[in-house]
Amino acid sequence: MKERETGTSDFIRELKQRGFKAYEVDSNAAGHNYSRKDYYKISLTSGAYLFHYADRSFETDETILFFGNPRIPYSCEVMRPSPDGFACLFTEEFLKLGEHSESILHSPLFKFGGTPILILNEEQKQAVIHNFGKILEEQDSAYVYKDELIRNYITVIIHEALKMQPSDTTTKKANAAQRITSVFLELLERQFPIESTERPLELKTAQDYANQLSVHVNHLNSAVKTMTGKSTTTHISDRIISEAKALLQHTDWNVSEIAYALGFEYPNYFNNFFKKKTGEVPKSIRMFNV
Repeated sequence: MKERETGTSDFIRELKQRGFKAYEVDSNAAGHNYSRKDYYKISLTSGAYLFHYADRSFETDETILFFGNPRIPYSCEVMRPSPDGFACLFTEEFLKLGEHSESILHSPLFKFGGTPILILNEEQKQAVIHNFGKILEEQDSAYVYKDELIRNYITVIIHEALKMQPSDTTTKKANAAQRITSVFLELLERQFPIESTERPLELKTAQDYANQLSVHVNHLNSAVKTMTGKSTTTHISDRIISEAKALLQHTDWNVSEIAYALGFEYPNYFNNFFKKKTGEVPKSIRMFNV
């Protein structure tokens, strides 16, 4: 039976528990809105689609292999559904249990600015279908080490794709700055809310975001400034201040814990930052809301 990515609760539960789920593509499935997803995705389809990925678009009317990255937003508009196809979703942790996965996840197939869509000929299509078939077979088997086999088949698909000629159907969006800005703002918002002092904010500077998106920081700053009128740093600072106020008002964490959770090495750095941005010290915000 074919399953949809947004399907039953059992589907979602299995995906979260195992960090992996493969399925046949439903020909009636709708497209995806432009947003970051929670998992890596590899899909094989043969209908007509329009993909928006980071700052680029891909229009396809052939059999294609698509690689989605949870750090980069994408959308898919269905112009003619695929009569058949396959997909698998997996977490970074699931694949990293295998050897040599680190370099695979940083390959051009998954990088910002890379080539996430490949056009397949009939021979390549059948080879990928074979591997998806093996994945589905193992997924439903009782074999104790089936997850390791599944990782191997995923790795084979990725390596075969890396050897293929990249698609040349890429077209620049009319406003690439808008797309890059959307990527940045989506990634910024994904850092919040901060839910634990043991998992502090990871991306704190414009350079951090540029590194994450594999673009030059000047390119990111220019795009964000053009589209929003505010610098990348201002967006980051404003969001940190907003989160700081929420933590001060709605948690019992002390100021030192909040400072650390927001990525500040020392509490006095946080105090100075907060006062510079708001004109007040953190404790006054907490006292006022008690």
